[in-house]
Amino acid sequence: MSEVNSVGAGGEGAPTPDPDENRRQVLYWRLLARLFDPEEQASLESASVAVVEDIGLPVALLDPGASVDSVVQRHPDLAAEFDGLMLPEPDADGACDRAAEVRRAALASKVLLNVFATGSGTVTAEQLARWQSDAGWLERALGCRPGDLRGGRGRGSGAGGGVSPTGTGVGSPTPDLSRLIPEIGPELGAVEAGLVQRMHLREVLADPALASRLTPSMSLIEQLLRDKNNLSGVALANAKALIRRYVDEVTEVLRTQVEKATVGELDRSVPPKRVFRNLDLDRTIWKNLTNWDPEGERLYVDRLYYRHTSRKTTPQRLIVVVDQSGSMVDSMVNCTILASIFAGLPKVDVHLIAYDTQALDLTPWAHDPFETLLRTQLGGGTDGTVAMALAQPKIAEPRNTVVVWISDFYEWRTDELFESMAAIHRSGAKFIPVGSVTSSGRGSVNPWFREKFKDLGTPVISGHIKKLVHELKSFLT
Repeated sequence: MSEVNSVGAGGEGAPTPDPDENRRQVLYWRLLARLFDPEEQASLESASVAVVEDIGLPVALLDPGASVDSVVQRHPDLAAEFDGLMLPEPDADGACDRAAEVRRAALASKVLLNVFATGSGTVTAEQLARWQSDAGWLERALGCRPGDLRGGRGRGSGAGGGVSPTGTGVGSPTPDLSRLIPEIGPELGAVEAGLVQRMHLREVLADPALASRLTPSMSLIEQLLRDKNNLSGVALANAKALIRRYVDEVTEVLRTQVEKATVGELDRSVPPKRVFRNLDLDRTIWKNLTNWDPEGERLYVDRLYYRHTSRKTTPQRLIVVVDQSGSMVDSMVNCTILASIFAGLPKVDVHLIAYDTQALDLTPWAHDPFETLLRTQLGGGTDGTVAMALAQPKIAEPRNTVVVWISDFYEWRTDELFESMAAIHRSGAKFIPVGSVTSSGRGSVNPWFREKFKDLGTPVISGHIKKLVHELKSFLT
């Protein structure tokens, strides 16, 4: 370790170098060198091997060809260390355990390098699957579930290039990246999209064995939806199977969010259903206390009491208008699924419209997001007035109607479109403008429209889907 320990050594009177600090610097310098230049730096590699061996970690952590999965399979005890790895907690006295920080640096370097050093050239199904797995480990390191950060893709560059561990510094502790999560999620989506674009996707889909190795994600679904008209036979069947898997997974998550959202008030005019799960045991005991037999130590129950579970509902019409231009693909996927969930609620009449420069009424398939997505045509320009022409006639009873308009609002005929939206608001219908509907909540909105909606009293909802779920559920039930 003489090479490592000599780093930063000064002359006579200089502070004694901290060996752990030097080890950590070596690991981070290697990370930066590898991110920006795939060529191996011999001195950094040999020094890093010495560091990893010295702290008792497997040298496989330094192998660019080894996935995190493969390392963890050989060394299962490391799995727990990756969880929350980039959310380090200081000791009780606020100090940093420098030896532990060296260990964190080695593990963090592995997952960051595997995710952001994607190389160049054609990507195979196995390589994409490996990257998705490694990205899942990065999400776990950031305290998220695998797939959560990639749920919504923001605009960004494609694969390739690197990421600088901002705030890390080669001489600072392993960083707490939790504040960067809103930015990391879309960037992960952008890297994944670049990998998907580098695949020979049609050839992969034509081979059932290769297609089975693909894990559906927003980036992959976007590419499948864009290319679906060019697929046929086995390739088309495999593409539909992947879309169906992704739709089912997201549907389960969104349905849970809808069920947890605020609902209407209890309707006490409806007698409670007399089933065991509704039995109000505390109230039953309290109301029957006069029947207590102290000698026999028994409580005789004359009457059972049940909880009210029925809630007040009125027939409502939900009109969802979604911009299906290229910048809004994640919103298109999420909103078709969300519309299908609300279509399953009692007394909710759901209408779904998608548009770019033309509008398409998808209402007949609103209950089935899979069929809806197969009928979309992603890409093109944006002209909301064509969608408005379909939406306005559907507003029969404004007081019982909510119109959700999901777009980045970069429109062609801005004044005309906004005036028709303001007219809907003035009619008594509830108008909800939404910037985008993604898991990350990141999205760009035309500032002109944002200010106009704010002045109208209907500010644009943040793109996080949970906020839209809450807003809709409280209005519709």
